[in-house]
Amino acid sequence: MDTSPLHDAGLTDGEIKVYLALLEVGSSTSGPIVERSGVAKSIVYLLLERLMQKGLVSCIVKEKTKRFQAAQPTKLLEYIDERGERLQENRREVERILPQLMLAQAMARKSEARMYFGFRGIRTAHEHCYEKLKRGEEYVFLGIPAEQPHEQHLYWQRDHVRRAAAGIRCRLLFNAGTDPATIANRNSYRGCEAKLMSSDIVTPAQLEMFADTTLVILQSPEAVCVEIVNPHIADSFKAYFDEYWKRGREKKRKIEEKGKPTRRRA
Repeated sequence: MDTSPLHDAGLTDGEIKVYLALLEVGSSTSGPIVERSGVAKSIVYLLLERLMQKGLVSCIVKEKTKRFQAAQPTKLLEYIDERGERLQENRREVERILPQLMLAQAMARKSEARMYFGFRGIRTAHEHCYEKLKRGEEYVFLGIPAEQPHEQHLYWQRDHVRRAAAGIRCRLLFNAGTDPATIANRNSYRGCEAKLMSSDIVTPAQLEMFADTTLVILQSPEAVCVEIVNPHIADSFKAYFDEYWKRGREKKRKIEEKGKPTRRRA
């Protein structure tokens, strides 16, 4: 029998041997399982325990003796489905902490880093993009919070006017829950594209990347910004941004298409 599908499902060689042996011998003590499967007696109970945790083996005690029984093979499909759900949940958790992991890697590399405090400090760091970007180049922003102080909205509206005049483009990814009016406002500026992140993950920090610079921004409980100047780090975070950009829900098109008359074919 080709057991590779069972390997792909997440079972080890030993688990497969024990499970197949149990299917063949039926309800059994550990002795016949060892004999049929060929696994070492010292590890058979460990393998049986793993299979029980996966719902593929059950155990009863009869006359003070443990007897094991293989679950119906259809249970393998249920196990695969459950494993898939766990992997998706694990992926979401890893995505949530990925910026922190990337930042830890970034700080270990040789780079220039500065700290800025308060909203004025964040703005100062952001405005370095005007010193580093040429007309036609862009900055990208990931994880913009759904709620920001009113003064921040006013600042960004003024800054987008400056950015458009400088011929600099930008792409913005906002966290879920952002007011559609905010998305529409940002998309109204020349050279700006704004989307909502498709994931239900809300990033704890904002990331802005331009040229050789990465800004890691927190707005609460205290406004603070870490500016990292390193081209390799910036490229890594841009790749991270691009992955989310592909998955983002674009609101601009929906807003533009809303209200358009439906064309009927003649």
